[in-house]
Amino acid sequence: MNRDFTGKTVVITGACRGIGAGIAARFARDGANLVLASEAERIFDTAERLAQQYPVDILPLRVDVTDEGQVADLYRQALAKFGAVDVSIQNAGIITIDYFDAMPKKDFDRVLAVNTTGVWLCCREAAKIMVKQQYGSLINSSSGQGRQGFIYTPHYAASKMGVIGITQSLALELAPHHITVNAFCPGIIESEMWDYNDQVWGEMLGTAEKRYGKGELMAEWVRGIPLGRAGRAEDVAGLVAFLASDDARYLTGQTINIDGGMIMS
Repeated sequence: MNRDFTGKTVVITGACRGIGAGIAARFARDGANLVLASEAERIFDTAERLAQQYPVDILPLRVDVTDEGQVADLYRQALAKFGAVDVSIQNAGIITIDYFDAMPKKDFDRVLAVNTTGVWLCCREAAKIMVKQQYGSLINSSSGQGRQGFIYTPHYAASKMGVIGITQSLALELAPHHITVNAFCPGIIESEMWDYNDQVWGEMLGTAEKRYGKGELMAEWVRGIPLGRAGRAEDVAGLVAFLASDDARYLTGQTINIDGGMIMS
């Protein structure tokens, strides 16, 4: 479904690749002004590529979402350039995979800091603007592991379950200001993150009798998806565009799975 976001301003974190870049492309296609944030230098390449494809205004920024000052500056710059923040999509996220007794505390802390604290910091700064506007949409990236934990990633599961808690709590607090807060839970999505997952989980879950080559574990898991394929960034982007649209104005505090039917709840 085509949605018109012409004149709307959309902030997207973790926008340089994967799901985030796919979401950015969807909103660029639908006419939004974009503020694209990432800790990686490649955010500028992503912005340039989209600007060549679509006649929209794009502000790319390097931002560490765990840094309060940088997050506050992100939203100050968005407001200064575009005059409003209509939608803020908290998509930045990282994962590591390790045995429970080998995982360094710094890895545990970093995953929680980016995936959970980073979501809260961005929501907090975006909501300050939206409360003054008396409208807006906050959309948070959780995961299938926000619904159900998995082996060798307790920190990632905890971080994504935390996102759901943040989403529900803020939905209650911000509802009187006509601000909706929702989350989405991707399953297996074709992306660089899932290339990493396939490799590391494949090494750790393989046995002497069954060793996984590149892509084999992911292919095995995909065969168990009811819709019969891995997801793509544009699949997630379609859901996010709906959540950001006026069609979803009576939807808040919800977390929606987008995983081809892997988890039905």
